[in-house]
Amino acid sequence: MAPASFLFCSDPLRPGRPDPQFAREAAAVRGAGGRVVLVDHDALTAGEAEAAVAGVPAASGPYWYRGWMVQAERYGELERALAARGCSLSTRAAAYRTAHELPGWYAVFAGLTPRSVWCGLAPGAGPPDAVSLARLAGPLGAGPGVVKDFVKSRAHEWHEACFVPELTDTGRLAAVVTRFLELQEDSLAGGLVLRAYEPFAAEGEARVWWVDGVPVAVTAHPGTPDRLPSPPLDAVGEAVRRLGCRWVTTDLALREDGVWRVVEVGDGQVSGLPAGEDGHAVFAALPAR
Repeated sequence: MAPASFLFCSDPLRPGRPDPQFAREAAAVRGAGGRVVLVDHDALTAGEAEAAVAGVPAASGPYWYRGWMVQAERYGELERALAARGCSLSTRAAAYRTAHELPGWYAVFAGLTPRSVWCGLAPGAGPPDAVSLARLAGPLGAGPGVVKDFVKSRAHEWHEACFVPELTDTGRLAAVVTRFLELQEDSLAGGLVLRAYEPFAAEGEARVWWVDGVPVAVTAHPGTPDRLPSPPLDAVGEAVRRLGCRWVTTDLALREDGVWRVVEVGDGQVSGLPAGEDGHAVFAALPAR
């Protein structure tokens, strides 16, 4: 299999080098014979996609992106800017949104992940009113829940902006949602998500890396790098293949009742590796196109 080409985020202080966060990974790509080209993440997130890809050689073939998260809209701009230079992304913009944002992957994984509901919200928009929130939460029924956007939660502010002890307590739900939106500000991705809370065991999460429907690596989750459980993958693999996205991750945790659950699905291009991992097995498994 021919080695693949990758777009890595450049170091903001030394633009000719990969961002320090991804330097080990870029070295692993080069060690496997792959090609590394740099893009300006700051320019991309500022809506300056043409400037972001100014260093990408024209007509230089398909690329996998590897770097910091970008909102789906910005990723689409990246795809169009590359197309103008005769290049392409191996993960198209529609597929990126599908794997990166919960509404895109939820239906395929609905039986394997906590029950969820959502509504679209623009960054900076105020929270839905109490009646709308109660209506949104209604299908989840009574019990605890968590608040997040289409991509991430604020779990490090658990009681303030994430966990709701009782979803039918509309006052408390509104307070958590309001605080979550205040803290997210312009970084809000897509809208508001409410998920039924499921208690997980202390074994930590496993992050499974999938390429074209095949599991190519299992790593610890970056949040629990000292713990690596070994989940069964058959049912999850079937869902990944139905999803149809080329490079994805699934985070799996053992629920307290002994059932393995999918905590999150993500696009592999922006999923983090635990400290000390260079991703060699993953990068080596990615095809050139």
